[in-house]
Amino acid sequence: MTDDRSDKIRDRAYEIWQREGGAHGSDERHWHQAAMEIDRESALPLTADDALPETGEIAASDVQEVEALAMRTGISGDEAQELVDRLGSDRVATEQAARTLKTRRRS
Repeated sequence: MTDDRSDKIRDRAYEIWQREGGAHGSDERHWHQAAMEIDRESALPLTADDALPETGEIAASDVQEVEALAMRTGISGDEAQELVDRLGSDRVATEQAARTLKTRRRS
């Protein structure tokens, strides 16, 4: 885990802890919730860096591709985003990896 990600998760877990009244004993749940939120946010292509250079707009096809992969294969949106990031435009490899991931989860 990168230091930046750890810092973000720690800060978010602390915010969750504060929102819930600061009671002790739920630190692991807070950490996992914070990690899921941070990962979900980082998977969304909604920053200026993700905008198309010609128009400055976000490529809707990127978001749609990830959502469609998740729906077709039954994996989460975060898992689909990770596969698309790792395998790029090789649709066959991406589909195969997604189906393998889902099969492994069932076992």
